[in-house]
Amino acid sequence: MAQNKATEGKGRGRPRAYDPQTALQQALGVFWNTGYSGASLDSIATAAGMNRPSLYAAFGDKHALYIKALEQYWEFAATAMQAALTNSELPLREALMQFYEGQLSIYFSGDGQPRGCFAIGTATTEAVEDPEIREVLSDRLSTLDANLETRLRLAVESGELKDDVNVAALAVLASSLLHSISIRARAGKSRAELSELARDAVGVICGE
Repeated sequence: MAQNKATEGKGRGRPRAYDPQTALQQALGVFWNTGYSGASLDSIATAAGMNRPSLYAAFGDKHALYIKALEQYWEFAATAMQAALTNSELPLREALMQFYEGQLSIYFSGDGQPRGCFAIGTATTEAVEDPEIREVLSDRLSTLDANLETRLRLAVESGELKDDVNVAALAVLASSLLHSISIRARAGKSRAELSELARDAVGVICGE
């Protein structure tokens, strides 16, 4: 683990023996595997290679740490999404398949069982009772819908989709497909099966 020579603040002034981004990534992994409620601060601290006081000092309480992990995940996932959706050289079908395959790479990136989407797998449960998590989740899902709608409107302008297509509804359909793929990954469907599902659904979205 990377060593950071910055001190932990006042007190003994011992060197910080962790990298904040690496520690956050380790915490994200714990939440991803066990869910928010199932993750304990002790398990997170162990995975991050930190003691609990250092964890609190760096990230705040468990809730604050989860919000940071959720936002980091969305930033990471959005990078892959944007790479596919903003590439104007790709035909719509190829752009959408790159979009789905990029997320599948994330869903199947763990060492054990496929974990699906971190947000769909963990935040949807907590959003019922937690306004802050619900707000973050709602905002990011709306952003996803908007990004897909923008790409689909470009397809209308280029003649790939019919002029009278309901672009907003089609964007929500494309977004919902991604959520379904995430859930099916967690349920044990293979990546090959999910890629085939995406190909078939993209054909429907493209009007083929």
